[in-house]
Amino acid sequence: MDQIEKQIEANKQAWSKLSKDHYIHYKEKLLRHELKLNPMVDAELGDIKGKKILHLQCNTGADSILLARKGALVTGVDLVPENIFYARQMAEDCKLDTLQFVESDILKLTDVHQGQYDIVLTSDGAIGWIPDLNQWGKVIAHFLKDDGFFYLHDGHPFMMIFDEDALDKGELVARYPYFKQTADLDDSIGGYAGEPMKADNYYWGHQLSTIVNGLLSGGLYITYIKEYDRCVSGMGGSTLDANGLCYYPELEGKLPLLLSLKAEKKS
Repeated sequence: MDQIEKQIEANKQAWSKLSKDHYIHYKEKLLRHELKLNPMVDAELGDIKGKKILHLQCNTGADSILLARKGALVTGVDLVPENIFYARQMAEDCKLDTLQFVESDILKLTDVHQGQYDIVLTSDGAIGWIPDLNQWGKVIAHFLKDDGFFYLHDGHPFMMIFDEDALDKGELVARYPYFKQTADLDDSIGGYAGEPMKADNYYWGHQLSTIVNGLLSGGLYITYIKEYDRCVSGMGGSTLDANGLCYYPELEGKLPLLLSLKAEKKS
């Protein structure tokens, strides 16, 4: 097992410690219909009724269920066996039969799953757990229909360089190197849907060029890129706006917190 494989295995074990807490947290919100899809994602995806969606890095399936509630036929994929177990249980709790879940490393998904999808998507804190975006781009293209599209909504690479405590004070203090090629090690994980857990985990801070070039390596082309100065809770920001999105009041309109893009196959 090489170093990256060991890091992925550590991430699998770390995330498994959060699975039950995530299930309990999101199940209650879903059953009470209190949980909503990220409004930016909702608007940019458009009408998804009847669309086949491949949801990469689905965690315990909360967003997969929200997509299914909008009429989509959803396949969620996640690395962690416990996440898939609880995702299936949550779909059953919500009485939805338009979802399926696949346990797999995203980079090896073509080995265990077949199918073509109208939309392949990933969102909100996902791609930093992927070490190789060139292979990622090839996997996305493999599962995408010729007339389909890939959708990404995630933290903006630029904002990832700043010290989190300083941001809360409205200050920009560069802490993390933008051009670092190796993963950052942390000894705790979670905290946004339950108590944080002690567990070594590894996160890859990708450059914007790495994301774009990864999609190009799969034969995809970018149809648009958008940037936002706010994000969902847990991904940054210190204050909620009227839509329930977080931002830094002192930095409003000055710092890109989120990036979204769409990509399609080259004709």
